[in-house]
Amino acid sequence: MRKTLFKKYLRITSLIIVISFLILSFVMLIFVSNYWQTEKRGLLKKNAESVAEIAADSVTSVENNVYTIHTERMKAFIAAFADNIDADIFVTKLDGQIVIAAYSSDNKINDTKRVNADIIKKAVSGVYNEQGTLGGIYNQPYYAVGVPINVIQIDGSKTPIGTVFTAYNARAFNVFRAEIVRVFLLAAIAAFMAAFCAVWLFSYKLVRPLRNMAVAARAFGDGNFSVRVPVTSEDEIGQLAVAFNNMASSLSSGENVRRNFIANVSHELKTPMTTIAGFIDGILDGTIPAEKQSHYLKIVSQEVKRLSRLVRTMLDLSRIDSGELKLRPGRFDLTNTVLIALLSFEQAIENKKLEVRGLEDAESLFVDGDPDMIHQVVYNLIENAVKFTNEGGYLEIKITDQPDKTSVTIKNSGAGIAPDELPLIFDRFYKTDKSRSQDKNGMGLGLYIVRTIIKQHGGEINVSSVQDEYCQFEFWLPKLKNEPPQLKDGTVEQLKE
Repeated sequence: MRKTLFKKYLRITSLIIVISFLILSFVMLIFVSNYWQTEKRGLLKKNAESVAEIAADSVTSVENNVYTIHTERMKAFIAAFADNIDADIFVTKLDGQIVIAAYSSDNKINDTKRVNADIIKKAVSGVYNEQGTLGGIYNQPYYAVGVPINVIQIDGSKTPIGTVFTAYNARAFNVFRAEIVRVFLLAAIAAFMAAFCAVWLFSYKLVRPLRNMAVAARAFGDGNFSVRVPVTSEDEIGQLAVAFNNMASSLSSGENVRRNFIANVSHELKTPMTTIAGFIDGILDGTIPAEKQSHYLKIVSQEVKRLSRLVRTMLDLSRIDSGELKLRPGRFDLTNTVLIALLSFEQAIENKKLEVRGLEDAESLFVDGDPDMIHQVVYNLIENAVKFTNEGGYLEIKITDQPDKTSVTIKNSGAGIAPDELPLIFDRFYKTDKSRSQDKNGMGLGLYIVRTIIKQHGGEINVSSVQDEYCQFEFWLPKLKNEPPQLKDGTVEQLKE
């Protein structure tokens, strides 16, 4: 039989409730028993002392230290006391002989028996308060209290002339205790049933979201990422459900990225490979004449370079995902890096008749960072700018030296980027040109890699755009503390001794 969390929780909680009730009943039983015994013995003592006072006041004559108690009057008082406290009361002489007795039941004692001398001695000396048969007077246990009957002499001294005993049947107490146990058990069973129902309902509601999560997890395993867990509370379970739904959204997004990645890679690989295979086959089978083979071999070379760029981009992405993208910091001329990257697009700039602005008075500016990675950043940004600049437009590049950082701004005229797309352009595989009319060689990874490199340097990159006017990217690199000063020509000043 499968042990579910619901059954485990219900079983453990029920066991805790049962144990709690047992402990509570045991403590309550002891408390009630002790309290009842204390109260009953106190009542027996109080009435025994009252009878002893009345008996001392009923002494009628004294001859040679012999005292006589008015028995008839005492019988009436004793009978009233016995009925009032539901106990046996009897008066004895100092030799233990019972002279007056009143009983609360038909279980009368043997008047011919005498109370044990040791018990009389204890009663005369103070208070006798014990449980037993009172030295054989009873044939079953009784709670008995004995006090002396003292006669006050002229000189104020007290002379004991007898004792008064009050006794209560211990069996009656056992019956009372059993009744308490019965009532408590009935109440405990009723309370346990109510608690069990409440715990069952609570456990069911507590476990139900977990069951929903298990169902959703199985659905995720089958490839269905649309399932969500209802959030019905704000406690830990509710927070878990929210986290689970967020995880589901991330998995769904990741799955979409994976599918887009496969589609993009398939497309990017298929197109150049088809072109290369077609032209090579045409050259081999003679379809392409010899005088045109050089032209088509150049196209094949371009497609091979395109595949190389694709593989390099994928390797960069793999290094980012695995955390292997490590910096090799050094001090280099940022202006020179920008110029080298710009020269790579000289032909494309001339073909589109673009105006390059901002570098007329550029000076050397040294920064700290990985020169190769920063070159890749600048190269990608300039490549995008040249690609999307309108015919006859402009390309503006600014390098700004600030007290705590160095920034590079690359701005180009053209169609710009829609406001709703600006927050997405740094995401993986995101391409603003969905039709691929302009961005035929990109996979939507360049800006993602750019942002990752800048963040690893401790900097930031931002984008701003106005549609049909311009698009601008700006990134900055932080300056290191205790950076050596630079001269106006950009060279580093050497410290002299």
